[in-house]
Amino acid sequence: MERCKGCGLCIIVCPKKQIEISDQLNKKGYYPASFKEESEQDLEKVKCTGCALCAITCPDVSIEVYRQDKDDEKDESEED
Repeated sequence: MERCKGCGLCIIVCPKKQIEISDQLNKKGYYPASFKEESEQDLEKVKCTGCALCAITCPDVSIEVYRQDKDDEKDESEED
């Protein structure tokens, strides 16, 4: 998130509200957007869906979204 200037557009467009402004400065001196901690996600029982609206909206092209294959999800649940 070193390119992020903390504009907050990604926070506005996230349908699951999984992005927040960090309390840590990045190298450029901005408070960047960051993905919520897993403990917060568990409390809200909401997860990122990989819609990539945040990445599409970001004017600084500082967000990359990776979707997880359904086969990978099954493998992870079988390991538990």
